[in-house]
Amino acid sequence: MLNIIENNLKVYLISSFMDLYNYTYDLVKQIPPGKISTYGAVARALGDIRASRAVGRMMNQNPDADQMPCFKIVQSDGHIGGFGLGIENKIHRLQNDGIKVDDGCILDFDEVLFDDFKTDYPLKKLRQEQINLSSTLDFQNQISENDVKLIAGFDVAYMFHDDWKESCGACVLMDYKTGEIVEQQTLFLETHFPYIPTFLSFRELPFIEKLIQSLKNSPSLFLIDGNGLLHPYQFGLACHIGASMKTPSIGVAKSLLCGIQQKDNTVVYDDKILGCAFYANKRVKKPIYISQGNKISLETAVSIIKKNQFI
Repeated sequence: MLNIIENNLKVYLISSFMDLYNYTYDLVKQIPPGKISTYGAVARALGDIRASRAVGRMMNQNPDADQMPCFKIVQSDGHIGGFGLGIENKIHRLQNDGIKVDDGCILDFDEVLFDDFKTDYPLKKLRQEQINLSSTLDFQNQISENDVKLIAGFDVAYMFHDDWKESCGACVLMDYKTGEIVEQQTLFLETHFPYIPTFLSFRELPFIEKLIQSLKNSPSLFLIDGNGLLHPYQFGLACHIGASMKTPSIGVAKSLLCGIQQKDNTVVYDDKILGCAFYANKRVKKPIYISQGNKISLETAVSIIKKNQFI
């Protein structure tokens, strides 16, 4: 198994180690004196407007406001937005940089706006990686429920400290027939990629890669806290892992990323059934969303999740 892991991960997971925090901070450093930019403009320079909220979080987590001028990033309507050191501090820094502020808004906004960033649009490259790898998904050779021996479940939790972002990944390997815990692994890593909708793979793959490499036993199925086909590009985290490892995988998400839930609880997106909403019992009002990752049918995936030990 380790040889397969090493060969596949070298090809598919290399971009998952990208440090998008520092890439974003380098973009902000390009803003000339006397100029400002916006969360959306930085997101577009990264390659996807979906990253706007992530840009805001990265500005808030900036470890050194004196070296990386996050105070220069404002809202697209001209309001100055938030600042980790306080609004008055942000106004003071803007004014010292020659930016006029009145009642919380940038004066002469269009004249001082900068959006001519030098960038290679990293998120566009990562999107293309998803699209390329999606062609390797295999739903012709599907695993049956009787073939499932060991299931590896993965999750990642995030913790933020003053100096950086430390996060914890965990894996539990379970015997599907008996429910016995066969193996458990945890690890701590720094997070170098913020949460951006539809790009979860590049945030969590470094954790899952190392957890897989640490396992002493070989799973027959990966159970992932994230989406599979139920994704705008039909390539969520569970698909990325399943395709990379050429292993059956299931995505189980806590919220609906895309699509419309039907009366029969299937979820339809782009005129395709890509997932299923599942309620653990009649008292539960909020479902989880099950979707195929790789080498498994939706029916089999739902059947496996319905087993009590996985709820």
